Amino acid sequence: MAALTQPPAPDDAPSARVVIVGLGPGDPQHLTAAARHALDAVEVVHVRTARHPAVQALLAGRRFVACDDLYEAGLTFDAVYDAIAERLLEAARLGPIVYAVPGDPSVGETSVRRLRAAAEAAGIRTTSVPGVSFIGPTLDLLGWDALDGLQLADATALAARHHPDLDPDRPALVAQLYGRLVASDVKLVLLNQYPDDHPVTLVSGAATSSPRVATLPLHALDRRDDLDDLTTLAVPPLAHARGSLLTLADVVARLRAPDGCPWDREQTHASLRPYLLEEAHEALDALDAGDAAALGDELGDLLLQVVLHAQIAVEEGDFSLADVVRGITEKLIRRHPHVFGDVQAVTSAAVVANWEALKAEERAERGQAADPLAGVPRGLPALARAQAILRKGRRAGEPAQTADPAADLAAAAARLGADPSMAPLGDLLLAAVRLAVAHELDAESALREATARQAAGMPPSEHAEGDAT
Repeated sequence: MAALTQPPAPDDAPSARVVIVGLGPGDPQHLTAAARHALDAVEVVHVRTARHPAVQALLAGRRFVACDDLYEAGLTFDAVYDAIAERLLEAARLGPIVYAVPGDPSVGETSVRRLRAAAEAAGIRTTSVPGVSFIGPTLDLLGWDALDGLQLADATALAARHHPDLDPDRPALVAQLYGRLVASDVKLVLLNQYPDDHPVTLVSGAATSSPRVATLPLHALDRRDDLDDLTTLAVPPLAHARGSLLTLADVVARLRAPDGCPWDREQTHASLRPYLLEEAHEALDALDAGDAAALGDELGDLLLQVVLHAQIAVEEGDFSLADVVRGITEKLIRRHPHVFGDVQAVTSAAVVANWEALKAEERAERGQAADPLAGVPRGLPALARAQAILRKGRRAGEPAQTADPAADLAAAAARLGADPSMAPLGDLLLAAVRLAVAHELDAESALREATARQAAGMPPSEHAEGDAT
């Protein structure tokens, strides 16, 4: 390798050995004077990829080392970025180098993040020369303003998710949608939040002499053959801009504000208690009826109760909606080590056992004594509470009170016939719940369905089945 001259570095980093230069979004005219000076200061330029218009135009006739061979080696992206960092640091140990990347080094450049971390660990200084990113030219073509709540995402990172981490009430740019395969994965993730006919726009080569802009429905995203490294997906907000949990939280906060709704402002945790229970039961009614539209509506009413309680807690300085979401998210991850960790659990029974063991550990860490009834609310309806207690005992391995729950039920019925009073009636109901638990049936749902049949004047289930045959 030819001897390299020292590339320029800021005054506070005179010993920088890696200078990271932004090449701009495409057209060489977007290259800054500082970037051009840094490139001219060395004989050899390292570039992440040669497949960028500025590389071919600016470095024509000059020696440059591209990392495209690492992408073509079939490595994962993580492995590619680690390999790029290793290659660059190896070269930097021989003398100062320049590493040029598309756009701006601090916008969408994972290789730069990996390089900076590896260089710091190796004691090698780095500095950056900013460049024009793809964002400005893309927004110009779309007529968008970045301060209108713009969100940014990387296509590969978004494709690896199960649900998009985007607020549907705000516009988003998904960068580096380089091919149909990643476009297909991105589409499937976005469909979990946006309708399949939601209009999206593909912008390719925004800062070149011939940019391409095409608007299409989301479901057709992966049918294009002209996707490349300079392609960005623009996702506008939902039509009515009211599909975000954050928007709901803002509406509730507005209702609770001094100039908001008098009724909402008067509510407390205690006054909302009956509404929470009522909305939960209405959601159950919709679920039992198999009415998907009604269920969606009732779940919204139930969610309103959650957000209202969280807003009251914010005002009282207790906790926030973010605390609620973070708490349940951390709990789900912690109690599913077979999904987010290295614990093995291939059956539902194993999952439940792990869950109960983790709950016991958490209670012990908080200094709480072991309680077989912990987590069973006293306010549950009696039938549901009995079932919850019996289920917990079954999961904990407590021995059954009888080897034959059906015989136990028959015996309880006989006792009630001889003594029609509260105690034997309670024993009969408990025996019925024990039989339901033994057969993994939901006693509460069974009674609710039977009551609905009674109210509708329908015969008992066994008679109805007999008539059908």
